[in-house]
Amino acid sequence: MTTTMAGASAPVLFKAACPDCRGRFELGSDAFRLAIGASRRTTFYSFTCPDCRRAVRRPAGERIVELLTGGGVRTLRLHTG
Repeated sequence: MTTTMAGASAPVLFKAACPDCRGRFELGSDAFRLAIGASRRTTFYSFTCPDCRRAVRRPAGERIVELLTGGGVRTLRLHTG
C-alpha cells in the first residue's frame, strides 16, 4: 500500500490490490476502514474491491496504521475487557 498526496486540499489516494481478482486501483481514504486492536492479529484495514466487489481485509503493521491515520481513514479502536 502506498499513498499519493497531490496538494494540501487534494484528497489522499491509496494504492491497493485485490487478492481475489488481482485488480490494482487507487481508493480514497473514505473507502477504507482501520481497526486497531490489542495485538497484530486484531489490527487490520479493510475495503471493498471496486472490480469484483469482494470485501478485502489485510493486516496493518505500524507503518500502515501511520499512513492510513495520517491520510484520514476512519479508525475503530477495539477494546478487550
